[in-house]
Amino acid sequence: MKFSSKRFVYLISPLKIDKSFYGDLIDVLKQRKVSFFQLRLKKESLKKKLIIGKKIKKICKKFNVKFLINDDVSLAKKLDADGCHLGQKDMNIFEARKIIGNKIIGITCHNSIKLARIAINNKADYLAFGAFNSSETKKVKYKASINLLKKARKITKTIIVAIGGINCSNYKKLLLNKANFLAISGYIWNNKKYKPLEAIKKIK
Repeated sequence: MKFSSKRFVYLISPLKIDKSFYGDLIDVLKQRKVSFFQLRLKKESLKKKLIIGKKIKKICKKFNVKFLINDDVSLAKKLDADGCHLGQKDMNIFEARKIIGNKIIGITCHNSIKLARIAINNKADYLAFGAFNSSETKKVKYKASINLLKKARKITKTIIVAIGGINCSNYKKLLLNKANFLAISGYIWNNKKYKPLEAIKKIK
């Protein structure tokens, strides 16, 4: 996978998607800073996820953004998404490959080099480490450090995605320490201070 270093944002959807979301998404993607968009809906019905997913996929395609599904490999297949993201408790990567073939599969590695080594051996397309900061989107069970990034970079050239409470005041440190992409959600979608477009513009 080759990506421009200027497009280092891995954007994760809000947990609820309302009508205003699609316009905001277009505004954000127009800034050409996003390489991946992950649809992460825990509470919606399959029917609703398919409707939402089809709309988002079209928008992503228009802006040349890879469209990924969180946790749900069969939904990724139904939507013919560009890939999926798997947590440690989700389907294993070999089963996922049987279903979606040669698409992008990323693996959550929390703060563990051991989990990263397993994911690398299993040919994951990217490794997601975190949380690097406290986050309002998700309870933080695992804390990751800059040191972890350095260690991971020494053992692999696999793409690294940093996650967890990333915003305009703490993102640069992660990029400087060789994270390829920054997974961002709450800072864009639930920001009390900035609208989504203003929020993404502050990440340069």
